[in-house]
Amino acid sequence: MGTTPRVLGQLLLSRGLTLAAAESCTGGLICDRLTDIPGSSRYFAGGVIAYSNALKIRLLGVREQTLDRWGAVSEQTVREMAAGVCRRLRSRVGIAVSGIAGPGGGTKAKPVGLVYVCAKAGNRGAVERHRFRGGRRAVKEQAAEAALLLCRRVIEGQA
Repeated sequence: MGTTPRVLGQLLLSRGLTLAAAESCTGGLICDRLTDIPGSSRYFAGGVIAYSNALKIRLLGVREQTLDRWGAVSEQTVREMAAGVCRRLRSRVGIAVSGIAGPGGGTKAKPVGLVYVCAKAGNRGAVERHRFRGGRRAVKEQAAEAALLLCRRVIEGQA
């Protein structure tokens, strides 16, 4: 078990907060890491794996115009995903991630390994753009870790 989900869980508990996750390229890995911690049901509301654009729209409320203009792998989309999962699961804190895990699917403008992560806590929020290296699993693991770390920083007011 990694320490990041455990530390984040303790932080959420100490502040009386709940967390929800909206995942695309990580395919549930964030939720898996969070629920590996015994007692995580006290602060983890749940998650949505919205791999398709249709689910991003229908389940998370991402605007079609956002996807048309910026694409699924964008700052704008992860912001809307994070806000949407908080609304949908009635959680004060939300994490969202979307990216290109590879090995295919990349373009010059959006290469394999490009991942956007967003964390939102109340009115505070932050987005990070990453370019991870390695195979598909490595990109997914790095993206999950980055999202959890960003969430911690947002809650602590450091991002």
